[in-house]
Amino acid sequence: MAEEKQSSGFSWFLAGLGLGALIGVLYAPKAGKETREELISSAREGTEFLKQRSRDAVDQMNDLVDRSKTQVNDYVGRGKEYVERGRAQWDEFVNQGRQFVNDQSGRVSAAVDAGRQAYQSNTSTNQEGV
Repeated sequence: MAEEKQSSGFSWFLAGLGLGALIGVLYAPKAGKETREELISSAREGTEFLKQRSRDAVDQMNDLVDRSKTQVNDYVGRGKEYVERGRAQWDEFVNQGRQFVNDQSGRVSAAVDAGRQAYQSNTSTNQEGV
């Protein structure tokens, strides 16, 4: 019984759909040829619109790419500056360290020489006094 109601309802739906199509054809404001030409014209306009939108999108993407390249180059330039500053500071620290080591080695050499002379003079006076 439920199947009869469903198939009956579906049948009425199909009948209504066919009747609507028939009325649409009978009361169509334009002839078939005019309707086809209008559809073709609309399709061409749509195609042209899509082509233009595609060109606009490509132009926008190119602008974004150019701006991105500029920003990346700017960041790379800044990075190079920071690296150069770091290298310069590192070289300065290394040179200061070398200078400090050279100064200290000179002082140590002088102290060793002074200690050697003191030892030699102390041992020579001890040997003379013996």
